[in-house]
Amino acid sequence: MSFGLSRGRTLITTGFGLDQSDLPPFENGRIDPRDFFDHPEHRLEIEIGTGKGTFLVKQAPLRADINYLGIEKTAEFYRYSADRMRRRSLVNVKILRADATEFIRYWCADAVAAVIHLYFSDPWPKKRHHKRRVIQDRSLQELHRILAPAGEIRLVTDHPDLWAWYEDHAKRNAHLFERQAFDRPESADEGEIVGTNFERKYRREGRPFYAMTLVKRGT
Repeated sequence: MSFGLSRGRTLITTGFGLDQSDLPPFENGRIDPRDFFDHPEHRLEIEIGTGKGTFLVKQAPLRADINYLGIEKTAEFYRYSADRMRRRSLVNVKILRADATEFIRYWCADAVAAVIHLYFSDPWPKKRHHKRRVIQDRSLQELHRILAPAGEIRLVTDHPDLWAWYEDHAKRNAHLFERQAFDRPESADEGEIVGTNFERKYRREGRPFYAMTLVKRGT
């Protein structure tokens, strides 16, 4: 599938893009994604579903002390967003082309991420496709595992049914996470919640937005 993002320009991912196929076999043991960066001692935040990379392009320059790993499954979005980071020399950003759920479950080490961002995820509205939604009871267990103590999952959606799904899963997994109010990132413009491309598009359409933060309980 082509989205025409490159507009005839060569998209270069070297130095900023990683591919799941290049990772060592998961049978070899878990890996620490902080080691993808020049400064692995810095705090790590993960965005699931990076899309065009707009959130990271705006947020990463404000926090050079934080490493950001964007995970994007769609090849063209991956190439486009990695190239955007390269053109802006955002050395604290890496884009991983992977199924985020698989990477987290099979590869990612424990207690490595301070924040997981999940903004305007595909709602998979048909009931038979609900199993494809990122937030599941099993995935919340895995996200809890990879989060550092007091780590956060930050959720935003425009989709009422997906929001109800989030609320239900937050209640069912209250032993793992405490629900708190969502704090806007410093990169969000006035009137924005996050400032992604999807948010801007949906705001023009007059859609409502829903947001919450889930804070890890325990260690």
